[in-house]
Amino acid sequence: QTYAPKLILLDISDINCIRDVAKEILNCYGCVDILINNASMKVKGAVQSISLELDKKIMDANYFGPITLTKAILPNMISRRTGQIVLINSIQGKIGIPFRAAYAASKHAAVGFFDCLRAEMEEFDISVSTVNPTFICSYHQQPAPGNWEASIWK
Repeated sequence: QTYAPKLILLDISDINCIRDVAKEILNCYGCVDILINNASMKVKGAVQSISLELDKKIMDANYFGPITLTKAILPNMISRRTGQIVLINSIQGKIGIPFRAAYAASKHAAVGFFDCLRAEMEEFDISVSTVNPTFICSYHQQPAPGNWEASIWK
């Protein structure tokens, strides 16, 4: 069966809305065959200059966002005993580099979660893959003075 595409907006760093969006998707289509987690935020700066608030925002977008969405879709895949889950992550989930501590930490956490999930989902015939590309060029806003949110790469 072929379905018309439907655009559903989601801020992956807004953990509170993810379950509702997943319900909307499942109500619309009945199932998800392939879930590709490909959203990310990064920030560049020395550890001592990045606020804990920003560390948490990066962790929400890069770790809690993808796992919250995955956990919301997973019961449907398990009940059907089929599905594919893909995490598009980063080489920084394997190695850290200076001035990227919050980003690398969130990517390391995501790799750990999805590695464990892969082992757990084998019995349900659900494939879990993690892709860790090297450095890519992504959209960047130039920050205004004192505007740390604008220094985030999206």
